[in-house]
Amino acid sequence: MNTMGIITVKIPDDLEVKFRKKILDVYGVKKGALGMAITEAIELWLEKHERPVEQK
Repeated sequence: MNTMGIITVKIPDDLEVKFRKKILDVYGVKKGALGMAITEAIELWLEKHERPVEQK
C-alpha cells in the first residue's frame, strides 16, 4: 500500500502565485498537479543537500 504524508506550510503569497502559475504551464489543470510539483521540488532539494561534503 502506498501511503501519503500531509505537510502544511506557509510560504509568501507571491511565491505561491508564481509556483501555481508555473505548475499550470507544466502540468495544466491535471488533478494532483500541485502534489506532483511539490514532490519534485522536495526530491530536488534533498538531492542537492544529500551530496557528500567535499573534503578539503
